[in-house]
Amino acid sequence: MINRIVVGAHYGLKDWIVQRATAVVMAFYSVFIVTIFLTLRPSDFDVWRSVFANGAVKFFTFLFALSLFYHAWIGVRDLWMDYVKPVSVRLTLHALTILALTGYTAWIAAILWRL
Repeated sequence: MINRIVVGAHYGLKDWIVQRATAVVMAFYSVFIVTIFLTLRPSDFDVWRSVFANGAVKFFTFLFALSLFYHAWIGVRDLWMDYVKPVSVRLTLHALTILALTGYTAWIAAILWRL
């Protein structure tokens, strides 16, 4: 019988798939936003504002940000798990990372829906 020591929850294939899915979302958004900028060529603040005043652009930008932050969470969490051995330091870094990413999510929402 093999004794398997589980060192966490929800690791492995699920996180691998989520990271690939978020990367696909970010790639599609990048093509989407570059296409918009190449066709509209925003040169001043009013044009930029009109681009992001569109509800679809706001939604896709927020989806991009959520994908970026979740993608970053998986990567940074794995770094902390692999390279930071003291449990108290690792948990502190996890908490700080979660707080930062949650704050960034609120910040991007405030920026997008303030326009």
